[in-house]
Amino acid sequence: MAGNNTDIEHNGFMFHVQTQDHGANVHYVESIVYKSGKVLASRRTYYTNILRSSILHDKIKEIIEEQHEGILKDISEGKFDQL
Repeated sequence: MAGNNTDIEHNGFMFHVQTQDHGANVHYVESIVYKSGKVLASRRTYYTNILRSSILHDKIKEIIEEQHEGILKDISEGKFDQL
């Protein structure tokens, strides 16, 4: 499953956010926030509770989108400024 990659500028700095599903072995979606090529933070959402869902693929896409958009919002609101 494809993930999301976004560059976002905030307060003169460029951040890169990468969000992807790590697959059937680990059952989580991970987002990594980069600034100047360095990892600032990561966020994981586990989805083991929905593995038997008939719409698992759609649910994972939804998790990817919501998590990615949430981090972009956090950046624009200055939640990573201290890092």
